[in-house]
Amino acid sequence: MVVPVRNEQDNIVPLINEIHAALEGVTDFEVIYVDDGSDDATQSRLTEAMVSRPRLRVLRHRFCCGQSTSLVTGIRAARGRYVATLDGDGQNDPADIPALLNAARADRGSGALLMAGWRAERHDTRLRRFSSWVANSVRGHLLKDHTPDTGCGLKLFPRAAFLELPYFDHMHRFLPALFMRAGGRVQSIPVNHRPRTRGISKYGLHNRLWVGIVDLFGVRWLQARARIPDIKEVGTSIEEALR
Repeated sequence: MVVPVRNEQDNIVPLINEIHAALEGVTDFEVIYVDDGSDDATQSRLTEAMVSRPRLRVLRHRFCCGQSTSLVTGIRAARGRYVATLDGDGQNDPADIPALLNAARADRGSGALLMAGWRAERHDTRLRRFSSWVANSVRGHLLKDHTPDTGCGLKLFPRAAFLELPYFDHMHRFLPALFMRAGGRVQSIPVNHRPRTRGISKYGLHNRLWVGIVDLFGVRWLQARARIPDIKEVGTSIEEALR
């Protein structure tokens, strides 16, 4: 479990408790929080939580590097086969994680599977819902990633597959397209979405929609240059090698 946070002091303890309640007795797990250069009490709340939560690991950026970099930091440090991610603002519901994990374990398809949360019923302001609708519509049309909600922070995927993806700032917005570019698949699962009750959102129209447009064309460029080989292992005998 990887949770990137910046200035979320009031959400730290409640969300950590929810994560443990959702996963205890379900699977072996660790919880990695990445503090992205917070200047409030986030770090002290995390340090205090580690005393009673031995599964909790905390990494800290000395200065703010952004959500994508925070995710990469946490996923590189993770030790499990699968990694689940969620936003640290409390709007994603940790109770949805077991369903994503069970679906991933039951999958028998080829290629890495990204389980993407789909906030079918959003609890955000009208402006945020509108900007997300525009971004999802434009992105889906250009990238053909067949994903209704790439902005949901709740996702689950094989750690090794993620670490093979190209890294760039804001890559977390385009994980479905990047997984598909690498020969993987995406399955969207409806999940619970909750109103933000503590803290202040770090995203608005300008840093969510307009910045994403620049990255959108970068991802499209990557897609156009992707090559997925059909690999066959050559046999050890001359007859097998010539087939």
